[in-house]
Amino acid sequence: MTVSVDGFVADPNGSVGRLYPDLGDLRGTDYMNAAIERTGAVVMGRRTFEMADPDSYVGRYEFQVPIFVVTHHPPASAPRQDERLTFTFVTDGVESAIGQAKAAAGDADVQVVGGASVAQQLLRAGLVDELRIDIMPAVLGGGLRLLENLDPDQVRLEKLAVDEVGARTSLGFRVVKGP
Repeated sequence: MTVSVDGFVADPNGSVGRLYPDLGDLRGTDYMNAAIERTGAVVMGRRTFEMADPDSYVGRYEFQVPIFVVTHHPPASAPRQDERLTFTFVTDGVESAIGQAKAAAGDADVQVVGGASVAQQLLRAGLVDELRIDIMPAVLGGGLRLLENLDPDQVRLEKLAVDEVGARTSLGFRVVKGP
């Protein structure tokens, strides 16, 4: 997830444009290539899924793997898919989405690529092993916060890495399980 310096993943209008001015520059970097190579499946929220034309994912989206979209209502028509990139619309919660994604990923990682609500639900459910937050040097002044309404006693983090990736600073944390 990319956040602004003041902790927002979208501005008050729902726009993420100021957080991803370097998206094109990230393609082909060691940072992105490593993430792509590790990823066997993706979980995302419905709003994130709808941010791009759903039919444009095949062949263009960086993660050409099974994608599990957490939603209350699947779209009326299925988006374009191929033998590598498939969509499953999961209507019975984040636990089910993670279970299905893990089965599809095998030994590879399950990447959660979008949705503050989905990330919060997964953290509350204890289903996150590692949290990577990229901080873009931008101030949005309001909007949607990534880590809102979480019990600080329930979510404990241990620093794993700090990396400079272009204009962004990438922070990696292990989510500490148990008391």
